[in-house]
Amino acid sequence: MSRNSFTFKQFVIHQDRCAMKVGTDGTLLGAWAKTAREDGRILDIGTGTGLIALMIAQRYPKALVKAIDIDVEAVAQATDNVQHSPFADRIQVCQADVNEYEVGERYDAIVCNPPYFNHALTCPDDQRTQARHTLSLSYQQLMKAAWRLLSDKGLFSVIIPNDYFQQLESEAHMAGFFLTRIYGVRTIEGKTIKRYLIEFAKHPYKELVKKEVVIENSPNIRSEWYREMTKDFYIK
Repeated sequence: MSRNSFTFKQFVIHQDRCAMKVGTDGTLLGAWAKTAREDGRILDIGTGTGLIALMIAQRYPKALVKAIDIDVEAVAQATDNVQHSPFADRIQVCQADVNEYEVGERYDAIVCNPPYFNHALTCPDDQRTQARHTLSLSYQQLMKAAWRLLSDKGLFSVIIPNDYFQQLESEAHMAGFFLTRIYGVRTIEGKTIKRYLIEFAKHPYKELVKKEVVIENSPNIRSEWYREMTKDFYIK
């Protein structure tokens, strides 16, 4: 395995043409996100390498997945990864700006590992800046697009650093979303929460599911929760 590729149990992610490489955030979201219909339509916004789309396709064998990205190189990379996977017949990759993206039938689930650096210095690498900063997709734009593209009973799942949680939640509320599930994720036992896995819906649920979880019990020792979440993907 090289820096330019990452091998999972059922597919390989090549990432030499993508700004954002395979990381914990994408893997967590791909393993955690749910859909309102297992045989429905799922949209991955900002697909990058195609990792989340591939994980979702593996988890839901009857679902059709659409993966979009504004970046030409990312689309080419994701397309290649999908075509060499067992799920090529159920995943469609295309270049699109989600702010202008229109579909006839809405999606039963939408997933997104969004850009999150809102007021930070931008990177001299334009591709990496676009992938990591909200200059190309603000939280407000993301929430409005998700509301427009999600079915009435659909689920919208994101992962966000702790520092940006309140801002994203506020924009979600303004768009009309309700929190249905939220996991606070610590990298290691005893540390502060580093990121949140968040699920939204267009209608309130009877009960909001809230949990705090850890990735590692101690350095390099994965927690039982994380092992269970990723057992169908990680080789080791």
